[in-house]
Amino acid sequence: MTSEAHRAIETVWRIESPRLIGGLVRLVRDVGVAEDLAQDALIAALEQWPESGVPRNPGAWLMSTAKRRAIDQLRHRSLAEKKHEQLGRETDESQRAVEDQLAASIDDEIGDDLLRLLFIACHPVLSIEARVALTLRLLGGLTTTEIARAFLAPEPTIAQRIVRAKRTLAEARVPFETPRAEERAARVSSVLGVIYLVFNEGYSATSGDDWVRPALCDDALRLGRILVGLVPNNPEVHGLVALMELQASRLRARTSPSGEPVLLLDQDRSRWDRLLIGRGLAALGKAETIGGSLGPYALQAAIAACHARALRPEDTDWPRMVALYDALAELTPSPVIELNRAVAISMADGPAAGLEVVETLVDEPALRGYHLLPAVRGDLLVKLGRLEEARGEFERAAFMTQNTRERKLLLDRAAKCA
Repeated sequence: MTSEAHRAIETVWRIESPRLIGGLVRLVRDVGVAEDLAQDALIAALEQWPESGVPRNPGAWLMSTAKRRAIDQLRHRSLAEKKHEQLGRETDESQRAVEDQLAASIDDEIGDDLLRLLFIACHPVLSIEARVALTLRLLGGLTTTEIARAFLAPEPTIAQRIVRAKRTLAEARVPFETPRAEERAARVSSVLGVIYLVFNEGYSATSGDDWVRPALCDDALRLGRILVGLVPNNPEVHGLVALMELQASRLRARTSPSGEPVLLLDQDRSRWDRLLIGRGLAALGKAETIGGSLGPYALQAAIAACHARALRPEDTDWPRMVALYDALAELTPSPVIELNRAVAISMADGPAAGLEVVETLVDEPALRGYHLLPAVRGDLLVKLGRLEEARGEFERAAFMTQNTRERKLLLDRAAKCA
Protein backbone atom coordinates (compact mmCIF):
# COMPACT_ATOMS: atom_id res chain seq x y z
CA MET A 1 0.00 0.00 0.00
CA THR A 2 1.29 3.47 -0.79
CA SER A 3 1.83 5.84 2.10
CA GLU A 4 -0.53 8.31 0.39
CA ALA A 5 -3.36 5.75 0.29
CA HIS A 6 -2.66 4.80 3.89
CA ARG A 7 -2.90 8.42 5.04
CA ALA A 8 -6.13 8.86 3.08
CA ILE A 9 -7.71 5.78 4.68
CA GLU A 10 -6.58 6.89 8.14
CA THR A 11 -8.09 10.35 7.64
CA VAL A 12 -11.36 8.96 6.32
CA TRP A 13 -11.58 6.53 9.23
CA ARG A 14 -11.11 9.28 11.83
CA ILE A 15 -13.87 11.34 10.24
CA GLU A 16 -16.35 8.63 9.32
CA SER A 17 -15.98 5.91 11.98
CA PRO A 18 -18.21 7.58 14.65
CA ARG A 19 -21.05 8.03 12.14
CA LEU A 20 -20.51 4.51 10.82
CA ILE A 21 -20.49 2.83 14.24
CA GLY A 22 -23.42 4.97 15.42
CA GLY A 23 -25.59 3.80 12.52
CA LEU A 24 -24.58 0.18 13.04
CA VAL A 25 -25.33 0.29 16.77
CA ARG A 26 -28.88 1.31 15.98
CA LEU A 27 -29.18 -1.70 13.68
CA VAL A 28 -27.45 -4.50 15.61
CA ARG A 29 -28.00 -3.17 19.18
CA ASP A 30 -24.50 -4.13 20.29
CA VAL A 31 -21.48 -1.82 20.51
CA GLY A 32 -18.97 -4.64 20.11
CA VAL A 33 -20.66 -6.10 17.03
CA ALA A 34 -21.07 -2.62 15.52
CA GLU A 35 -17.39 -1.87 15.93
CA ASP A 36 -16.44 -5.26 14.46
CA LEU A 37 -18.57 -4.54 11.40
CA ALA A 38 -16.98 -1.11 11.01
CA GLN A 39 -13.52 -2.67 11.30
CA ASP A 40 -14.48 -5.21 8.62
CA ALA A 41 -15.35 -2.31 6.32
CA LEU A 42 -12.00 -0.68 7.12
CA ILE A 43 -10.15 -3.93 6.29
CA ALA A 44 -12.01 -4.08 2.98
CA ALA A 45 -10.89 -0.50 2.26
CA LEU A 46 -7.28 -1.39 3.10
CA GLU A 47 -7.47 -4.30 0.66
CA GLN A 48 -9.25 -2.56 -2.21
CA TRP A 49 -8.44 1.17 -2.20
CA PRO A 50 -4.71 0.90 -2.92
CA GLU A 51 -5.63 -0.86 -6.19
CA SER A 52 -8.92 0.82 -7.13
CA GLY A 53 -8.16 4.25 -5.66
CA VAL A 54 -9.97 6.15 -2.91
CA PRO A 55 -13.69 6.41 -3.83
CA ARG A 56 -15.20 9.81 -4.57
CA ASN A 57 -17.37 9.43 -1.46
CA PRO A 58 -15.28 7.24 0.88
CA GLY A 59 -17.68 7.56 3.82
CA ALA A 60 -20.57 6.24 1.73
CA TRP A 61 -18.38 3.37 0.50
CA LEU A 62 -17.56 2.34 4.08
CA MET A 63 -21.22 2.64 5.10
CA SER A 64 -22.39 0.55 2.14
CA THR A 65 -19.80 -2.16 2.85
CA ALA A 66 -20.64 -2.27 6.56
CA LYS A 67 -24.36 -2.32 5.74
CA ARG A 68 -24.02 -5.37 3.54
CA ARG A 69 -22.08 -7.22 6.22
CA ALA A 70 -24.55 -6.18 8.93
CA ILE A 71 -27.50 -7.45 6.91
CA ASP A 72 -25.65 -10.68 6.17
CA GLN A 73 -25.06 -11.15 9.89
CA LEU A 74 -28.71 -10.42 10.65
CA ARG A 75 -29.69 -13.29 8.38
CA HIS A 76 -27.74 -15.70 10.55
CA ARG A 77 -28.02 -14.25 14.05
CA SER A 78 -30.70 -15.20 16.51
CA LEU A 79 -31.86 -11.58 16.61
CA ALA A 80 -32.86 -11.77 12.95
CA GLU A 81 -34.43 -15.18 13.44
CA LYS A 82 -36.59 -13.94 16.32
CA LYS A 83 -37.61 -10.93 14.29
CA HIS A 84 -38.64 -13.18 11.41
CA GLU A 85 -40.55 -15.51 13.77
CA GLN A 86 -42.54 -12.57 15.11
CA LEU A 87 -43.40 -11.46 11.61
CA GLY A 88 -44.46 -14.97 10.63
CA ARG A 89 -43.50 -16.94 7.58
CA GLU A 90 -42.38 -14.56 4.87
CA THR A 91 -41.64 -14.96 1.20
CA ASP A 92 -38.17 -14.22 -0.07
CA GLU A 93 -39.52 -11.01 -1.56
CA SER A 94 -40.92 -9.73 1.74
CA GLN A 95 -37.73 -10.74 3.56
CA ARG A 96 -35.71 -8.70 1.07
CA ALA A 97 -38.05 -5.77 1.73
CA VAL A 98 -37.34 -5.99 5.49
CA GLU A 99 -33.60 -6.10 4.83
CA ASP A 100 -33.81 -3.11 2.47
CA GLN A 101 -35.68 -1.17 5.13
CA LEU A 102 -33.01 -2.00 7.72
CA ALA A 103 -30.29 -0.94 5.30
CA ALA A 104 -31.99 2.36 4.55
CA SER A 105 -32.50 3.08 8.23
CA ILE A 106 -28.76 3.29 8.80
CA ASP A 107 -28.60 6.46 6.71
CA ASP A 108 -31.30 8.26 8.70
CA GLU A 109 -30.91 10.50 11.72
CA ILE A 110 -27.13 10.70 11.58
CA GLY A 111 -27.08 13.32 14.34
CA ASP A 112 -29.22 11.12 16.56
CA ASP A 113 -26.89 8.18 15.90
CA LEU A 114 -23.83 10.13 17.03
CA LEU A 115 -25.57 11.49 20.10
CA ARG A 116 -26.82 8.01 21.00
CA LEU A 117 -23.31 6.59 20.60
CA LEU A 118 -21.83 9.36 22.76
CA PHE A 119 -24.36 8.70 25.53
CA ILE A 120 -23.66 4.96 25.36
CA ALA A 121 -19.88 5.38 25.51
CA CYS A 122 -20.21 7.71 28.53
CA HIS A 123 -22.88 5.70 30.36
CA PRO A 124 -22.61 5.98 34.19
CA VAL A 125 -22.57 2.18 34.50
CA LEU A 126 -18.94 2.36 33.26
CA SER A 127 -15.96 3.54 35.26
CA ILE A 128 -14.58 6.93 34.27
CA GLU A 129 -11.47 5.23 32.82
CA ALA A 130 -13.65 2.95 30.71
CA ARG A 131 -15.76 5.88 29.49
CA VAL A 132 -12.65 7.75 28.37
CA ALA A 133 -11.17 4.76 26.53
CA LEU A 134 -14.45 3.80 24.84
CA THR A 135 -15.23 7.40 23.83
CA LEU A 136 -11.80 7.88 22.25
CA ARG A 137 -12.13 4.52 20.49
CA LEU A 138 -15.69 4.88 19.17
CA LEU A 139 -16.00 8.65 18.62
CA GLY A 140 -12.38 9.76 18.45
CA GLY A 141 -11.43 7.05 15.96
CA LEU A 142 -8.24 6.31 17.91
CA THR A 143 -6.64 2.89 17.91
CA THR A 144 -5.93 1.02 21.15
CA THR A 145 -2.23 1.75 20.61
CA GLU A 146 -2.87 5.49 20.27
CA ILE A 147 -5.03 5.61 23.40
CA ALA A 148 -2.41 3.69 25.37
CA ARG A 149 0.33 6.03 24.14
CA ALA A 150 -1.72 9.12 24.96
CA PHE A 151 -2.36 8.04 28.55
CA LEU A 152 1.02 6.30 29.03
CA ALA A 153 -0.72 3.03 29.87
CA PRO A 154 0.19 -0.49 28.69
CA GLU A 155 -1.65 -1.37 25.51
CA PRO A 156 -3.09 -4.63 26.99
CA THR A 157 -4.56 -2.59 29.85
CA ILE A 158 -6.39 -0.28 27.45
CA ALA A 159 -7.54 -3.21 25.31
CA GLN A 160 -8.95 -5.01 28.37
CA ARG A 161 -10.61 -1.80 29.51
CA ILE A 162 -12.42 -1.42 26.19
CA VAL A 163 -13.45 -5.11 26.08
CA ARG A 164 -14.78 -4.94 29.65
CA ALA A 165 -16.67 -1.74 28.86
CA LYS A 166 -18.47 -3.39 25.94
CA ARG A 167 -19.23 -6.45 28.07
CA THR A 168 -20.54 -4.28 30.90
CA LEU A 169 -22.87 -2.42 28.55
CA ALA A 170 -24.19 -5.74 27.23
CA GLU A 171 -24.62 -7.33 30.67
CA ALA A 172 -26.32 -4.21 32.06
CA ARG A 173 -28.66 -4.25 29.05
CA VAL A 174 -28.07 -0.55 28.49
CA PRO A 175 -30.77 0.63 26.06
CA PHE A 176 -29.36 1.75 22.72
CA GLU A 177 -31.35 4.94 22.61
CA THR A 178 -30.99 8.62 23.42
CA PRO A 179 -32.00 9.05 27.08
CA ARG A 180 -35.35 10.63 27.89
CA ALA A 181 -35.47 14.32 28.77
CA GLU A 182 -35.48 13.71 32.53
CA GLU A 183 -32.27 11.62 32.26
CA ARG A 184 -30.52 13.68 29.65
CA ALA A 185 -29.14 16.46 31.88
CA ALA A 186 -27.31 13.98 34.12
CA ARG A 187 -26.03 12.02 31.13
CA VAL A 188 -24.85 15.18 29.33
CA SER A 189 -22.90 16.02 32.49
CA SER A 190 -21.15 12.62 32.24
CA VAL A 191 -20.31 13.24 28.57
CA LEU A 192 -18.92 16.70 29.31
CA GLY A 193 -16.82 15.31 32.16
CA VAL A 194 -15.26 12.68 29.92
CA ILE A 195 -14.45 15.17 27.15
CA TYR A 196 -12.88 17.65 29.57
CA LEU A 197 -10.85 14.90 31.26
CA VAL A 198 -9.39 14.01 27.85
CA PHE A 199 -8.64 17.68 27.16
CA ASN A 200 -6.97 18.24 30.53
CA GLU A 201 -4.69 15.26 30.08
CA GLY A 202 -3.53 16.85 26.84
CA TYR A 203 -3.29 20.37 28.24
CA SER A 204 -1.32 19.43 31.36
CA ALA A 205 -0.11 15.83 31.26
CA THR A 206 -0.22 14.13 34.65
CA SER A 207 2.81 11.95 33.94
CA GLY A 208 5.48 11.17 31.37
CA ASP A 209 8.09 13.29 29.62
CA ASP A 210 5.84 15.80 27.83
CA TRP A 211 4.31 18.86 29.47
CA VAL A 212 1.49 18.98 26.90
CA ARG A 213 -0.01 16.49 24.42
CA PRO A 214 -1.74 18.64 21.79
CA ALA A 215 -3.21 15.63 19.97
CA LEU A 216 -5.40 14.82 22.99
CA CYS A 217 -6.58 18.43 23.12
CA ASP A 218 -7.48 18.19 19.43
CA ASP A 219 -9.44 14.98 20.05
CA ALA A 220 -11.37 16.56 22.92
CA LEU A 221 -12.12 19.68 20.88
CA ARG A 222 -13.41 17.56 18.00
CA LEU A 223 -15.73 15.68 20.39
CA GLY A 224 -16.90 18.94 21.95
CA ARG A 225 -17.68 20.46 18.56
CA ILE A 226 -19.63 17.33 17.60
CA LEU A 227 -21.63 17.62 20.83
CA VAL A 228 -22.43 21.29 20.16
CA GLY A 229 -23.94 20.29 16.84
CA LEU A 230 -26.01 17.57 18.51
CA VAL A 231 -27.13 19.53 21.60
CA PRO A 232 -27.16 23.14 20.37
CA ASN A 233 -29.38 24.59 23.10
CA ASN A 234 -27.40 23.47 26.15
CA PRO A 235 -25.35 26.41 27.53
CA GLU A 236 -22.90 24.15 29.37
CA VAL A 237 -21.98 22.36 26.13
CA HIS A 238 -21.11 25.74 24.60
CA GLY A 239 -19.36 26.63 27.86
CA LEU A 240 -17.10 23.58 27.71
CA VAL A 241 -16.22 24.19 24.07
CA ALA A 242 -15.47 27.83 24.89
CA LEU A 243 -13.22 26.76 27.77
CA MET A 244 -11.31 24.27 25.61
CA GLU A 245 -10.92 26.68 22.68
CA LEU A 246 -9.55 29.42 24.97
CA GLN A 247 -7.16 27.12 26.80
CA ALA A 248 -6.02 25.44 23.57
CA SER A 249 -5.16 28.89 22.20
CA ARG A 250 -2.17 28.96 24.60
CA LEU A 251 -0.69 25.58 23.68
CA ARG A 252 2.08 26.94 21.42
CA ALA A 253 3.23 29.29 24.17
CA ARG A 254 3.09 26.74 27.01
CA THR A 255 6.44 25.20 26.11
CA SER A 256 9.86 26.46 25.07
CA PRO A 257 11.46 25.28 21.82
CA SER A 258 13.11 22.49 23.85
CA GLY A 259 9.81 21.44 25.42
CA GLU A 260 10.31 23.04 28.83
CA PRO A 261 7.15 24.35 30.57
CA VAL A 262 6.41 28.06 30.38
CA LEU A 263 4.06 29.34 33.09
CA LEU A 264 1.04 31.45 32.17
CA LEU A 265 2.38 34.85 33.29
CA ASP A 266 5.71 34.20 31.52
CA GLN A 267 4.22 33.22 28.16
CA ASP A 268 4.75 35.17 24.93
CA ARG A 269 1.13 36.14 24.27
CA SER A 270 1.86 36.94 20.64
CA ARG A 271 2.08 33.17 20.20
CA TRP A 272 -1.47 32.65 21.48
CA ASP A 273 -3.79 31.50 18.70
CA ARG A 274 -6.12 34.44 17.98
CA LEU A 275 -8.42 32.28 15.83
CA LEU A 276 -9.05 29.87 18.73
CA ILE A 277 -9.54 32.83 21.07
CA GLY A 278 -12.15 34.25 18.70
CA ARG A 279 -13.92 30.88 18.54
CA GLY A 280 -13.80 30.55 22.31
CA LEU A 281 -15.21 34.01 22.96
CA ALA A 282 -17.99 33.34 20.43
CA ALA A 283 -18.87 30.05 22.14
CA LEU A 284 -18.89 31.79 25.52
CA GLY A 285 -21.19 34.45 24.08
CA LYS A 286 -23.50 31.70 22.86
CA ALA A 287 -23.58 30.13 26.34
CA GLU A 288 -24.47 33.50 27.83
CA THR A 289 -27.11 34.20 25.17
CA ILE A 290 -28.99 30.92 25.63
CA GLY A 291 -30.09 32.13 29.05
CA GLY A 292 -30.01 31.13 32.68
CA SER A 293 -27.13 31.41 35.11
CA LEU A 294 -23.74 30.23 33.93
CA GLY A 295 -22.76 26.67 34.84
CA PRO A 296 -19.31 25.45 35.96
CA TYR A 297 -17.82 25.11 32.46
CA ALA A 298 -19.13 28.46 31.27
CA LEU A 299 -17.80 30.14 34.44
CA GLN A 300 -14.37 28.58 33.86
CA ALA A 301 -14.55 29.76 30.26
CA ALA A 302 -15.31 33.29 31.50
CA ILE A 303 -12.20 33.06 33.71
CA ALA A 304 -10.11 31.89 30.74
CA ALA A 305 -11.55 34.80 28.74
CA CYS A 306 -10.09 37.25 31.27
CA HIS A 307 -6.63 35.96 30.32
CA ALA A 308 -7.43 35.84 26.60
CA ARG A 309 -8.57 39.47 26.48
CA ALA A 310 -5.41 40.74 28.20
CA LEU A 311 -2.58 41.46 25.78
CA ARG A 312 -0.18 41.67 28.76
CA PRO A 313 -0.36 39.96 32.18
CA GLU A 314 -0.71 43.32 33.90
CA ASP A 315 -3.82 44.07 31.83
CA THR A 316 -5.71 41.11 33.33
CA ASP A 317 -8.93 41.98 35.13
CA TRP A 318 -8.05 40.16 38.37
CA PRO A 319 -10.96 41.55 40.45
CA ARG A 320 -13.41 40.17 37.87
CA MET A 321 -11.60 36.86 37.96
CA VAL A 322 -11.94 36.70 41.76
CA ALA A 323 -15.66 37.38 41.41
CA LEU A 324 -15.98 34.59 38.86
CA TYR A 325 -14.11 32.19 41.15
CA ASP A 326 -16.42 33.22 43.98
CA ALA A 327 -19.42 32.26 41.83
CA LEU A 328 -17.76 29.01 40.77
CA ALA A 329 -16.89 28.08 44.37
CA GLU A 330 -20.48 28.73 45.43
CA LEU A 331 -21.85 26.63 42.58
CA THR A 332 -19.44 23.69 42.88
CA PRO A 333 -17.44 23.89 46.12
CA SER A 334 -14.04 22.25 45.70
CA PRO A 335 -10.61 22.57 47.34
CA VAL A 336 -9.02 22.78 43.86
CA ILE A 337 -11.29 25.68 42.90
CA GLU A 338 -10.45 27.35 46.22
CA LEU A 339 -6.73 26.97 45.45
CA ASN A 340 -7.21 28.63 42.06
CA ARG A 341 -9.28 31.35 43.73
CA ALA A 342 -6.36 31.96 46.10
CA VAL A 343 -4.07 32.60 43.12
CA ALA A 344 -6.53 35.14 41.68
CA ILE A 345 -6.82 36.83 45.10
CA SER A 346 -3.03 37.05 45.34
CA MET A 347 -2.93 38.85 41.99
CA ALA A 348 -5.78 41.20 42.88
CA ASP A 349 -4.98 41.92 46.55
CA GLY A 350 -1.38 40.82 47.05
CA PRO A 351 0.46 37.58 47.91
CA ALA A 352 -0.29 37.81 51.64
CA ALA A 353 -4.03 37.76 50.96
CA GLY A 354 -3.63 34.75 48.66
CA LEU A 355 -1.42 32.91 51.13
CA GLU A 356 -4.03 33.39 53.83
CA VAL A 357 -6.51 31.41 51.73
CA VAL A 358 -3.90 28.75 50.84
CA GLU A 359 -3.10 28.16 54.52
CA THR A 360 -6.71 27.09 55.11
CA LEU A 361 -6.19 24.30 52.55
CA VAL A 362 -2.97 22.80 53.90
CA ASP A 363 -4.74 20.10 55.91
CA GLU A 364 -7.44 19.46 53.31
CA PRO A 365 -7.61 15.65 52.81
CA ALA A 366 -8.64 16.01 49.16
CA LEU A 367 -5.41 17.91 48.40
CA ARG A 368 -3.10 15.44 50.11
CA GLY A 369 -0.67 14.44 47.38
CA TYR A 370 -1.86 17.25 45.07
CA HIS A 371 1.41 18.82 43.93
CA LEU A 372 -0.06 22.18 42.95
CA LEU A 373 -0.86 23.03 46.58
CA PRO A 374 2.81 23.27 47.67
CA ALA A 375 3.69 24.71 44.24
CA VAL A 376 1.24 27.61 44.71
CA ARG A 377 2.30 28.08 48.33
CA GLY A 378 5.95 28.18 47.24
CA ASP A 379 5.20 30.82 44.62
CA LEU A 380 3.45 33.06 47.14
CA LEU A 381 6.24 32.59 49.69
CA VAL A 382 8.80 33.71 47.06
CA LYS A 383 6.81 36.89 46.47
CA LEU A 384 6.82 37.52 50.23
CA GLY A 385 10.60 37.00 50.43
CA ARG A 386 10.37 33.80 52.50
CA LEU A 387 12.77 31.93 50.25
CA GLU A 388 13.84 29.08 52.53
CA GLU A 389 10.22 28.08 53.14
CA ALA A 390 9.50 28.43 49.44
CA ARG A 391 12.37 26.10 48.54
CA GLY A 392 10.92 23.38 50.78
CA GLU A 393 7.50 23.76 49.15
CA PHE A 394 8.89 23.52 45.61
CA GLU A 395 10.90 20.42 46.54
CA ARG A 396 7.83 18.83 48.08
CA ALA A 397 5.78 19.60 44.94
CA ALA A 398 8.52 18.15 42.73
CA PHE A 399 8.45 14.93 44.74
CA MET A 400 4.68 14.64 44.23
CA THR A 401 4.38 15.20 40.48
CA GLN A 402 4.68 12.31 38.02
CA ASN A 403 5.50 14.58 35.06
CA THR A 404 9.21 14.74 34.26
CA ARG A 405 9.13 18.25 32.75
CA GLU A 406 7.13 19.66 35.65
CA ARG A 407 9.44 18.05 38.20
CA LYS A 408 12.45 19.72 36.60
CA LEU A 409 10.66 23.10 36.57
CA LEU A 410 9.86 22.80 40.28
CA LEU A 411 13.38 21.71 41.21
CA ASP A 412 14.80 24.63 39.23
CA ARG A 413 12.56 27.00 41.14
CA ALA A 414 13.68 25.41 44.41
CA ALA A 415 17.34 25.88 43.41
CA LYS A 416 16.77 29.57 42.67
CA CYS A 417 15.42 30.04 46.17
CA ALA A 418 18.76 28.87 47.58
